[in-house]
Amino acid sequence: QVQLVESGGGLVQAGDSLRLSCTASGLIFSRYVMAWFRQVPGKEREFVAVISGGSSVKFHADSVKGRFTISRDNAENTVYLQMNSLKPEDTALYYCAARNGLIKKAASDYGDWGQGTQVTVSS
Repeated sequence: QVQLVESGGGLVQAGDSLRLSCTASGLIFSRYVMAWFRQVPGKEREFVAVISGGSSVKFHADSVKGRFTISRDNAENTVYLQMNSLKPEDTALYYCAARNGLIKKAASDYGDWGQGTQVTVSS
């Protein structure tokens, strides 16, 4: 059974940085596409970033491009989201997700999810 556990969220001020981590178990990690999504109450879950199993392909949402960077360490079964220059509009519950297949950006294409970690950015 796939388990994903996120960590690293918190309360920060605008302009600060945070690094989120998601550690996976129950899967051959290097074979899985890993992604980050975020969600605020009353809104759809929003794509943030995705990375291929071997890290050769990465995509970031336009809203975070140049500020957030996704990376992974297959030896540690962990995917990261480095978030710099945080803005109040980045406030959300951040989820990591895994899929065994092609890179996708829609939440509906992912079957395995973590419990989420809250990021709150004050102005």
